[in-house]
Amino acid sequence: MVDSDRPRRWPAYALAVLFLGYAAGKAAFALQARLGFPGGPPVSAADTGSYFMDAATAQWLATASGVLGACVAIATVTALGRRVPRTLMLLVLVGMLLAVGGGAGIMIADGFVGIGVGWQWYHGVLGILVIGLFLEMIRSYAAATRRVAG
Repeated sequence: MVDSDRPRRWPAYALAVLFLGYAAGKAAFALQARLGFPGGPPVSAADTGSYFMDAATAQWLATASGVLGACVAIATVTALGRRVPRTLMLLVLVGMLLAVGGGAGIMIADGFVGIGVGWQWYHGVLGILVIGLFLEMIRSYAAATRRVAG
């Protein structure tokens, strides 16, 4: 039987790799001053032109958020990261889950139902996996840092 209370490190490492992949894709598009993501739906020139900030700036900021996300994921399984107050880390993780879950939710909805963005079914599957990994990382961190009564 699987012990569901046991902390696991692999979801955090897997998410760190995904966040770094996200950052690399965003950096590649930042160098080209394009919106979007490699392998994702194309963004029209009209949409790029009407975006609220310069495409390269937006993509560099997204690159930074991917690197930061990878650092936070690794922090959940390292001694240095465990020095962060548990409540603060859980708040950060929930905030990240809302942001990542929002993007993944759009991929899921568009991939399986079709809302007009252009994501395919396999993007929807990836969205489900990312949300599952994120939830397991949070559960694992909470289990590893919970105080034992006594």
